[in-house]
Amino acid sequence: MSILKSREAILALAILLLLALIASRFPGFVTPANLGKVFTDTSPLILLALGQMVVILTKCIDLSVAANLALCGMIAALMDGAGIPLPVILLTVIALGAALGAINGLLVWLLGIPSIVVTLGTMTIYRGSIFLLTDGAWINAHQMSAGFKAFPRTVIAGLPVMAWIAIAVIAGFAVLVNRTALGRAFYAVGGNPHAAVYTGISVGRTQFAAFVIAGALAGLTGYLWVARYAVAYVDIAGGFELDVVAACVIGGIAIAGGSGTVAGCVMGALFLGIIKNALPVVGISPFWQMAISGSAILIAIAFNARANRAPGRIILKRAEHRT
Repeated sequence: MSILKSREAILALAILLLLALIASRFPGFVTPANLGKVFTDTSPLILLALGQMVVILTKCIDLSVAANLALCGMIAALMDGAGIPLPVILLTVIALGAALGAINGLLVWLLGIPSIVVTLGTMTIYRGSIFLLTDGAWINAHQMSAGFKAFPRTVIAGLPVMAWIAIAVIAGFAVLVNRTALGRAFYAVGGNPHAAVYTGISVGRTQFAAFVIAGALAGLTGYLWVARYAVAYVDIAGGFELDVVAACVIGGIAIAGGSGTVAGCVMGALFLGIIKNALPVVGISPFWQMAISGSAILIAIAFNARANRAPGRIILKRAEHRT
């Protein structure tokens, strides 16, 4: 049963069992059309989870991604109201998100402040900035242009553009982490930062790059979120950063850094997305989602600790004896 030693295989099996359980009561949930809707609904979580993955791989964490999303989404809505073309809006929010991520990365890199402290602070600053920009006012559907709202919902080959963007980013990340020097640096820095330095890898620069990537994806997701749901306000995506971290942990991304895969991250997000979409269907209060997500996180962390602790210590001991 070597397949069960793979965290990705176990998670895939859990997703299939979950779908089978739901289908036993509501067969319509597992139709291709509905599963496509579930994937589309989960696309924002997938995008942010992939960005969070590379941050966690480097032994950091970014709790400001949802606030970054909200600020960039509000900027996108304000730019649309000013009549700015959509391509310019997209480039602006991606660049702004990357800049906000760069602020986190610079504070971690140059000042040596723990990432959890930095991003807790910037999370509050970014949310407060939205209030300062709008004085707490909402931007609703009737204040947004038709083209601004239509782009993420435009269907191509059976799936909305939002879903295709998620698929493209998944493919891009698979190449990034598996086929590029930067991807290998993410794992090296998280796995053994001291050894990474001896091989010529800058720990600070690598962590900075991870925060920039996460921020750029948050900026893009900010536009997609606001345009799809046709509303922008201060508390948009409030608490969503917890779902993002949960998706990573459930997907087998080691919270201590240096371990995890794109496939696992995506499946972790899909697991949460299926739960979120299925709970109302089976008549369970959505408030149970938090309890279920929390339980899944604890189980995933326990599994990761059990699977990785002993081999990790053996490798480190051998390395120490060699030096």
